[in-house]
Amino acid sequence: MRGRGRLTWGRRARAGAVVTALLAGVVPPAVVLVPGAATAGAATAAGTPVCQVRDDRLREISGMVATDDGYVVINDGADDEARRRIFFLDQRCDVVRTVSFPSRPRDTEDLAIGRDGTVWVADIGDNDRSRPTVGVWRLTPGAKQPVLHRMTYPDRPHDAEALLLDASGRPLIVTKGGSGTVFLYAPATALRPDATTPLTALGQVTVPSTTTSNPFSFLGRGVITGAASAPEGRRVVLRSYADAFEYDVPDGDVVRALTTGTPRITPLPDEPQGESITYSPDGRSLLTVSESAGQPAGTRSTILRYPATASAATAAPSTESVDPVSPTAVRPAAGEIGGGAGRTWPLAVGAGTLLILLGLAGVLWWRHTARR
Repeated sequence: MRGRGRLTWGRRARAGAVVTALLAGVVPPAVVLVPGAATAGAATAAGTPVCQVRDDRLREISGMVATDDGYVVINDGADDEARRRIFFLDQRCDVVRTVSFPSRPRDTEDLAIGRDGTVWVADIGDNDRSRPTVGVWRLTPGAKQPVLHRMTYPDRPHDAEALLLDASGRPLIVTKGGSGTVFLYAPATALRPDATTPLTALGQVTVPSTTTSNPFSFLGRGVITGAASAPEGRRVVLRSYADAFEYDVPDGDVVRALTTGTPRITPLPDEPQGESITYSPDGRSLLTVSESAGQPAGTRSTILRYPATASAATAAPSTESVDPVSPTAVRPAAGEIGGGAGRTWPLAVGAGTLLILLGLAGVLWWRHTARR
């Protein structure tokens, strides 16, 4: 088991990342003081437990995909070598095999699986927004180890925790955000294991605001922590700590669906630290799992099932291809805009917001350290 110092530092960094974004002005005061009305609609029901992950190496699950015979999961930037693996589970959540990385990953955050069975590991986490490159690890069926493909952003480093594959098999990175607006990036050319591929910006996505209960309050509703594509290719889902946002992809164009579509919302209430989401193999359910590190002693990560929302998409997806294609670059729109008028009330709002943020920072810091 990892020592307290290492584990505590990692979780402090992740817990503080959202607060740092707020203090840096990513989330305007209006979001803090006046949360948007919930658009999730009806009752907020907890997920149905499927199975419990009992392996002690899997305490910080950050990515998951479902297969016909079980699940594939990864940890979130584990310091312990035994946890830096790709884990294959059966349908009872028991580990049946693992695959190690040929070199140490930086911060693995999500998984995606291609139609040919290739597993993609998103090594894209960057709490400090300081990495010169990010990467995806590609594990083809039958391979003994994954192959690393390095990529670099065209503008600045981004923290990201979500990965999708488009209809051609090209990986799409969804940044974590902070106020409900996130950005999409994809390789500008085909990936090569012996080169660093430039990423290109494809647009931005703004998810609806909700009031779904979660351990991080409004902070947890404004960040994207995972993503998945439905098996038939006509739906994709993004998740926050609080909700799942499903988009129809009627013509196979994932980027267009995310940047222009209106999602259907499935609340994921009060998951301890929900970072992973995937579709069931039949596409009828959404499956999630939370980290168990930092929770009361004896807590195990549990895969939960939620009904997937009805889809209006009818067209078949595009023809499969495993090699990325060159995209049409679309620059993201400008960042979130704050603002207001008047002379005195902005000062009061700013002071109040700062006090709220400092208090929340203390709460988050305590949640992730005091119990260790």
